[in-house]
Amino acid sequence: MDRVGAVLRAVVTALTYPALMTTVRREVVHTVVDGVTVEVRRSAKRRRTVSAYRQEGRLVVLVPARMSRAEEGEWVRTMVARVAASEQRRQRSDSDLEQRALALSREHLGGRAVPASVRWVSNQNSRWGSCTPAEGSIRLSDKLRGMPSWVVDYVLLHELAHLLQPGHGPDFWELLRGYPRLERARGYLQGVSAAAGLDLSDE
Repeated sequence: MDRVGAVLRAVVTALTYPALMTTVRREVVHTVVDGVTVEVRRSAKRRRTVSAYRQEGRLVVLVPARMSRAEEGEWVRTMVARVAASEQRRQRSDSDLEQRALALSREHLGGRAVPASVRWVSNQNSRWGSCTPAEGSIRLSDKLRGMPSWVVDYVLLHELAHLLQPGHGPDFWELLRGYPRLERARGYLQGVSAAAGLDLSDE
């Protein structure tokens, strides 16, 4: 009987182990709050505190597993607002954008693209950025505010390249080939646009 009991205990353990794992692993939920893609992670190890940070194009909010759904919703909205306020304090001004554009031009375009003006705009609903080569003006959508600097840099560089190549042909993309996070930045923007139900393009 001892041997049979040992075998039964082994079988029971093998059957219940996956179930045990599902109770202790983190629960992850994805949602969109005020146009921000949010990943909510519940953890049994977290007792009281709530924290948030940016990761790969989304805001990750960490909450205790025992928190109610109503409390979770309130905290997610609170953390979205807090992070947005913090990022807004660190936003680049129009002057900062212009200086960054000149630095990117020197680094990736041999300094050949020199914009007459670079500024944020709030009336751009179909593109992340735009350029008027005849005027040398570049405009970035204020929807980029708070996004990682390497994403904003990509949009700036994209519009700088338009000062040299108006279209999106092979010569245009060749100008951007040296930007190390080119595809990552484009994927980031596509993901944000899709998650928020926007129809924004980088072309």
